[in-house]
Amino acid sequence: GIFLIPYFIMLLVIGLPLFLMELSLGQYGAAGPITVWKCCPLLKGVGVAMLIVSSLVSLYYNVIIAWVFYYLGSSFQSPLPWSCDAPRNVDLCQVGAVTVTCWGCVLQNTSGSAGRASASEVFWNEQVLGVTHSSSLRDPGPVQWPLALCLLAAWILIFLCMLKGIRSSGKVVYFTATFPYLVILILIIRGATLDGSLNGVRFYLSSNWNRLQSAQVWSDAASQIFYSLGIGFGGLLSMASYNKFDNNVIRDTLVIAIGNCCTSFLAGFAIFSVLGHMAWRKQVPVGSVADSGPGLAFVAYPEALSLLPGSPFWSILFFLMLFTLGVDTLFGNIEGITTAILDEFPALRDWRRKTALLGALCTAFYLLGLLLVTQGGIFWFTLIDTYSTGFGLIIVALFMCLGIAFCYGMNQFCQDIVDMICRCPPWCSHMLSYFKVCWVFFTPCLLLFTLIYTFLDMYSVPLRYGTYEYPAWGTSLGVCMGVLTCLQIPVWATVALCRESGTLRDRFQKATQPLSSWRTATAQDMARDIIDVPFTITLTDSD
Repeated sequence: GIFLIPYFIMLLVIGLPLFLMELSLGQYGAAGPITVWKCCPLLKGVGVAMLIVSSLVSLYYNVIIAWVFYYLGSSFQSPLPWSCDAPRNVDLCQVGAVTVTCWGCVLQNTSGSAGRASASEVFWNEQVLGVTHSSSLRDPGPVQWPLALCLLAAWILIFLCMLKGIRSSGKVVYFTATFPYLVILILIIRGATLDGSLNGVRFYLSSNWNRLQSAQVWSDAASQIFYSLGIGFGGLLSMASYNKFDNNVIRDTLVIAIGNCCTSFLAGFAIFSVLGHMAWRKQVPVGSVADSGPGLAFVAYPEALSLLPGSPFWSILFFLMLFTLGVDTLFGNIEGITTAILDEFPALRDWRRKTALLGALCTAFYLLGLLLVTQGGIFWFTLIDTYSTGFGLIIVALFMCLGIAFCYGMNQFCQDIVDMICRCPPWCSHMLSYFKVCWVFFTPCLLLFTLIYTFLDMYSVPLRYGTYEYPAWGTSLGVCMGVLTCLQIPVWATVALCRESGTLRDRFQKATQPLSSWRTATAQDMARDIIDVPFTITLTDSD
């Protein structure tokens, strides 16, 4: 519960300002995450870094959808294969728990302790992941072919939905964006009728004020804002580039960002009411059954659903919701990647070439993703998940904010927003003044604090999966992913400076000036609007 305080503070100071910045850049420039930096060629590397982050996330994110597919297919069985009613789990549940070991490592159960695991954990670790047959990053083992087929189906689905670009994916989003709300509402109503649900809600809303003194809580809140709003991935820039020029971006920012975070808050009631019931059934504290990350979505909550009457129905509903949420996220990432490539290589805009490009991207991501569905794939998944969007993503957002504020010009950027809104209501002007202060001072300061703490945490706390501690070479490999992202900024800044002439100071000034083509699309839109306005001319006798 106390986490909600830093969460909403981070939303107001980091989330809303950066969300508006990306939407405004994309809409005004009518371009993707790389080409949009015609407004400041020195910062083209920020767009390239966004492309790399999106690619790394897309590589592992569809593996989550593959897991969801596997669980969704398994949910059509009665009893559920991870429940105590399943014949293979009778012995486990009679003993109460089972010791699960693997070659060289000990797995972690949902309570965070090692050694004993529930039937749901045994299903996750042995049947789904197969991690009990792998010991480390060096020992990935063979591919889990059921997961490989699920991953193939996921990428084929993404390919088909993205085939016609924003037109086809936009129609799909009408369903994928609204269906989760229906499921959350149903789960909240069902959870409210369960014994022990209030205990789960109390745990969810409980406040430990001492935790506000922990920098970890504030860092986690910032990370959650980045993930939930999609800041720094390039997808927002790409989607906004399809907006009409006069679309009210401030209104969209408030509605989307606040609505997104309120949805996350509301979903907590659906999750913890059911977890409270599971804790009541087991006669244990709610904290002992709660988990985070994949452990919550694929171990703790499925186990809680298996305790409900008609458990297959609730399981199908839950994993359908996860599927739609995952597909929505991946749409944004893939759209950002394809838009960036097509903007840089306009010759690929032909429908056949664009289809071939999308097919090549999906095929490449699938083949690379096979490493993550091996028996030791979860170790690689955790590594990429931790470092692909760690300090690199924060640095990308920090340079984007500083670049627009001090290179492109804060006054010019605010004027661009006013030009787009045209008739700017008074409340929009007040909000813009608030955002201006955030962009210049508060947002960079909080980003810098989060970045410093991320570095301190990275070097003081070793990366683990369960009780397996990652070796130094594995951690170094993960750091290289983040460094690869960050290096794009100075590399492309150097390229921009080399393309100019004169002294270093002259080159820097020229590289921060917008290119002549920056406002081409904008001028065309405005000209089109002027031509379309009907008018009459009245001639007098003297004329």
